[in-house]
Amino acid sequence: MIDRQKVVELANEWLTDKEYFLVDVVISKDDKITVEIDHAEGVWIEDCAELSRHIESGLSRDTEDYELEVGSAGLGQPFKVIQQYKNHIGLEVEVLAKDGKKYKGILKAAEEDSFIVAISKKEKIEGSKRPQLVEVDYKFSYDEVKYTKYIIKFK
Repeated sequence: MIDRQKVVELANEWLTDKEYFLVDVVISKDDKITVEIDHAEGVWIEDCAELSRHIESGLSRDTEDYELEVGSAGLGQPFKVIQQYKNHIGLEVEVLAKDGKKYKGILKAAEEDSFIVAISKKEKIEGSKRPQLVEVDYKFSYDEVKYTKYIIKFK
């Protein structure tokens, strides 16, 4: 079995001094290695190929046969690391809380232990006959959500 920590170390070694960041490393039982990276401005195929070659140079095919796939985290996929939250500040996201409630709004902030989403909702304002649309900030800790993902819009 390929050592996941070894793959993480090799990936991080290549990522040093680059604006990319590691999102995930998954190794299946049949030794398929999947490495996901991300960047604020997107991921270039040439960089994926370069990272793939770097990882392969640190692993031995004589010891174990493996399949290696290096790619981007995927647009519209749930966020896995805090840096993804930070890269999407100011954009619309969908949050599924562990209690099953879905929230859609603008990601306003992302800290080490929590993030804030501004959600528009109708509320009764004193002195008003009808409910008004107001923006309410919801603070979520990362462990109270099942997922958060960027909402893709086509114009």
